[in-house]
Amino acid sequence: MNKMIKFILVIILCISTNFSFAQTQFEMNKEAGGNYLKADKELNLIYNKILKEYKSDTEFIKNLKASQIIWIKFRDSEMKVKFPDREVGYYGSIQPVCRYSYLEKLTKIRINDLKVWLTGIEEGDVCSGSVKMKE
Repeated sequence: MNKMIKFILVIILCISTNFSFAQTQFEMNKEAGGNYLKADKELNLIYNKILKEYKSDTEFIKNLKASQIIWIKFRDSEMKVKFPDREVGYYGSIQPVCRYSYLEKLTKIRINDLKVWLTGIEEGDVCSGSVKMKE
């Protein structure tokens, strides 16, 4: 095959590949919402595992629950700062994607912050507080 035919085939392949991934705004909103819900579900699983694993430490559990309530208020306040109430259409049609993406980001940060109570800290960390040591 000569170089020109190869070049044309590559161009056609690239164009057809790009079109196959096109999404409507509704589909992008749905996907972003699904990604956030997946992260939220993971957060709830980790939170419940911590509650179960540390159930004998009632003071810790009381403080974890208070912390989670405050984190939810923080998350909601962050969303209001990022997207203050404005007239309909102010942020454009992409706003649901942006909103869900930011919710997902905040949730994943919280997941990583909470995971330490399940994974533990290396022995010798004198500042481990209530976090268990790794086995």
